Parts: sequence; C-alpha cells; structure tokens
Amino acid sequence: MVDIPTIETPRLLLRPHRLADFEACLAQYSDPEIVKHLGGVPFNRSQSWVRFVRYAGLWHHLGFGYFAVEEKATGLFAGECGFMDLQRGMTPSLDGTMEAGWAFGVPFQGRGYAREALEACLDWGRRHGPRDRITAIIDPGNTRSLRLAAGLGFVEFARSRLGEQPMIVFELRRP
Repeated sequence: MVDIPTIETPRLLLRPHRLADFEACLAQYSDPEIVKHLGGVPFNRSQSWVRFVRYAGLWHHLGFGYFAVEEKATGLFAGECGFMDLQRGMTPSLDGTMEAGWAFGVPFQGRGYAREALEACLDWGRRHGPRDRITAIIDPGNTRSLRLAAGLGFVEFARSRLGEQPMIVFELRRP
C-alpha cells in the first residue's frame, strides 16, 4: 500500500480520496460547467468511476497522483488537484513528466481555493515528486486556469491538440 500524503493549508486539506468521495466526484464531472474545458461532455457514472479509481493507481505505480481537496471549515469535497502521467500520445510528449491538473466544484470557485491548493501541491511535487519536470495542458478558452497557471509560474512552451481539442502546453519554471 502506498502512503499518500495529507497536506494542510489554512483553509483546505489535500488528502487521499476516500470511497465516500465518489458521489461528489461524480457530481463534479457530470456538471457541464466543470467539463466545458475538459472535452466538453459531462462524464457518466462509469466514466467518473474509471477516473476515480485511476487516482489510486497513479499513486501506487508512479509515486504521485491526485489529492481530494476538502474544505476544512465544512468537511465538504471542494475539488481535486495533483499530478498524472496519462501516456496521452500527444506532441510534444508529456510522458515521463508530472502533469499537473485541477478541477474545483462551482460552489468553490472564485474563492482562492485552487491557488491555495495548487501552491501546496506544487510545493510537494518539487520536494517529493519522483520526476524533475512538472507540466500542464490547458484549453485556450479556460481563462481562469490560464491566469492561475501563469501566477503559479507555468510558462507556455507549445501549442498542441488533445484529440480535436486545442491545448496550450506549459512547463513550471523552477523557483
């Protein structure tokens, strides 16, 4: 069993996913507002389940993965952030990097939670991640994520496509 860390910030807990989180994950990824920059099609229950169980596999096989983000004041599931290597087969290749990603439920957006969670997550990735390079891909229409990525030190290094969807490819600058 892999020891998935728990990270505490002033308002959030970044922790391993629990089976009890699945319904909140399902609700998040079936929301058209959330998925409009993740392919545009809400995930069904089965697709959400595959995504959910993938988190444990990432940690087990790669030593990094996604955190469930919990609002400390309420105990509510606010979203997710973390790292993946999905062997996407895109150009330029992100295989072998720690590809950062994040998604937060609509009620938790606009409150600075994504930045707070990602600062802690990226700090963990720099200090404990088994790979030297942190990357990200963002839909060009996702202005909120583009601003957040820039504020966190990500810089664009390529334009690409993921299937039919255009993407901007980023790399995290070293501090």
